[in-house]
Amino acid sequence: METRAPYVLIGTFVLAAILALFGFVYWLNNTAGIGPRTTYHVEFQGPVPGLLAGAGVLFNGIRVGEVTELGLATDNPRFVNATISVASKTPVRADTKVGLDFQGLTGVPVVTLEGGVIVAKSREPLTLIAEAGAGQSMTQAAREALRRVDSVLEDNSGPLKDTIANFKTFSDSLARNTGKLDGILAGLEKMTGGGTPAQKLTYDLRTPQNLGPAGKTLPASLAIPEPTAVAMLQTQRMLFSPVGENPGFADFLWADSIPKLVQARLIDSFENYDIAHAPLRTTDFGQADYQLLIDIRRFRIATEGETRVEIGLSARLVDKNGKVIASRLVETSEKLDKVEPAAAVAAFDAAFARIAKDLIGWTVQAV
Repeated sequence: METRAPYVLIGTFVLAAILALFGFVYWLNNTAGIGPRTTYHVEFQGPVPGLLAGAGVLFNGIRVGEVTELGLATDNPRFVNATISVASKTPVRADTKVGLDFQGLTGVPVVTLEGGVIVAKSREPLTLIAEAGAGQSMTQAAREALRRVDSVLEDNSGPLKDTIANFKTFSDSLARNTGKLDGILAGLEKMTGGGTPAQKLTYDLRTPQNLGPAGKTLPASLAIPEPTAVAMLQTQRMLFSPVGENPGFADFLWADSIPKLVQARLIDSFENYDIAHAPLRTTDFGQADYQLLIDIRRFRIATEGETRVEIGLSARLVDKNGKVIASRLVETSEKLDKVEPAAAVAAFDAAFARIAKDLIGWTVQAV
């Protein structure tokens, strides 16, 4: 007995498989699926080479739809109108940027959407305006740039020829006078000490040692931030009044900028007075009960009248709440018999010792 083949069943299975394959391909090419779609009109202000209906639409690099229609603008044949269909959940705004990108080695064009914050009015058809030159490929852009360069060169061909001729004349002159130039350079090298930079001499401010017995100690923690000063005092150079240069101090440098040097030596002075209650820098761990704020007014050698060194500070004591509880000016000077670095530093040491002793006594009494 011969068995009949189930042709109807086989045909139905093959048809279902073909439909499933087409559905799978459609799903792969439409990441937004078959869900709700929204249609937008896009206006390109120039050619869109290679763009076809069915091309992808990317939002921030993610495929959200495709191009459904392309056509020329009736009122301006240079413009191209396109209709795109994207997933309704795509955050397209009135100011969303539209462009054209070319992907892969073959340069397949896709419409790109980016950003946007202005929400369009409801039920109002949204038209997106692409950026000028959005459809221009890299090849076209390179050709346009080369055309502009060629135009600039053509417009300035005369001055360019003159410039090149002047360079040639200058190079010929250098070639003829090579020996003279070598002699000039050799003379400059000898005059400047063979190119070896002069060594700078660094001087430090000495911390006073004999500050008297610690009759009264600090009852609370104290911080001394870096003093404030005008820009002229933010230096390691020796300053003079009237302002000017002194040849004997050409190689002089303080060990640090004047504000940082004063801060460090004040903290050292407080430590020498009472190491058990030494002040902190503001960058140290913890928050102090009080801050000693210093503003440097003078730190210089005065040459008008009797030559002397001058130190002038403005001091304020501030509590945790920023309230000024005490303030005063501290000024002193020291006679300078000889204007030279070693004598000047010794005079600054003596003047600073008086300043430090005065500030320590005043601070201990104020807190």
